[in-house]
Amino acid sequence: MAGEFQLHILSPERDFYQGPCSSLVIPTLDGEYGILPGHSPLVAALVPGLVTVTFSGGGSLTAVVSHGLIRFAQDDAMILVGSAEKPEEIDEARARRAAERARAELLQKHSWHEHLQTQANLSRAMTRLKAASKGN
Repeated sequence: MAGEFQLHILSPERDFYQGPCSSLVIPTLDGEYGILPGHSPLVAALVPGLVTVTFSGGGSLTAVVSHGLIRFAQDDAMILVGSAEKPEEIDEARARRAAERARAELLQKHSWHEHLQTQANLSRAMTRLKAASKGN
């Protein structure tokens, strides 16, 4: 399988994807990060965003993910996230309501931890809205 590596995207709810891929783009704290076969070993934190999987035969898969981790070693990638969904699985109205709730919460005086959690909720909702609108 030259030019490919194994990928596993797992969330508590389901095994989102398991199989070969030719490239991977992930959302990290420092921005988007690309991985190709033969990449050096890596462990990194993931932030809410889009994971893009490209297949060697053409085509791709997009996943909207929440916070998580990636481990890459010996042409095997393991992504563990709190949630993973396809853009077409997203309920746009529900995501819009979640974003509105998070924006309203940011205006409230909370502890630093609650503020960070609310920012993460807003980031996830905005990512889901962006992905859902591209899918339509």
